Amino acid sequence: MVNRKELNPLGGPEAAYGARLRGAREARGWKQDDLARRIGYTGRHISGVETCNKSPTRKFSIAVDVALGFTETVDSFEREWRKIKHGVLLQGFPEYVALEGVAAEIRLFESGLIPGPLQTKEYAQALADSAVERGVITREQADERVSFLMERQSALVRPVPPVLIGVLDESCIRRPVGGPVVMDAQLQHLVDFAAQPDTTLQIAPYSIGERRPFDRAVNLLTLENRSVVSYVESETQGYLDREIGSVLPLVRAYHQLQTVSLSQTDSVDVIHQLRKGIS
Repeated sequence: MVNRKELNPLGGPEAAYGARLRGAREARGWKQDDLARRIGYTGRHISGVETCNKSPTRKFSIAVDVALGFTETVDSFEREWRKIKHGVLLQGFPEYVALEGVAAEIRLFESGLIPGPLQTKEYAQALADSAVERGVITREQADERVSFLMERQSALVRPVPPVLIGVLDESCIRRPVGGPVVMDAQLQHLVDFAAQPDTTLQIAPYSIGERRPFDRAVNLLTLENRSVVSYVESETQGYLDREIGSVLPLVRAYHQLQTVSLSQTDSVDVIHQLRKGIS
């Protein structure tokens, strides 16, 4: 106890993680070596995480949850780790993505950029690199952002895939990102996406003008219990909404958007014509 270091849980996300780990361990009367034996690490490693000399990992957090009985609970250390890892993401977004990974139906609308689930890795990397150049995020955060997107896309590959509907404002396919090669591959990816049996792709053309009901990105999830969740965001904040009273108007507006948008066949034709100009 002589060398016990005082912890400051207000010192940041990792400091809060370490302090909570120590608290949970000591509440059980365990020394660092006791917890270490239970999760396959060393007592020195436990000490390093508790004092912020080592960063927690997902594997470590899952092992801690099993040992402490926190798996899939609000006290989960894996959940805490995700907050640390995805701290550069908008509020509510990690929770939305977790729901997206189990949703039966996903409806997306985006303006200006291809939505994340439909992005190629190269397209996503170009966006992340640009954010680094502008000083918005660090290189490490950029790599985490792209890695997170790849994990998000992988969660959609299931034995019974979700129905995935993407309505893209025309600006999404006309705004060049990453240069001609990256953009051409991205457009081909959209064509391939449209050809899948459980997907729908529509372009909302400029010509619909004021009939476009959304001015920002909209995400709608239908869960297996048939409840609907929405996620909308601005440049600085995101909002996850489960209240049917505020979600239902978005669902109705989305149907209206689909009505005035191009059919999938016409949308793919527009993309093919655009690719001819890029190639």
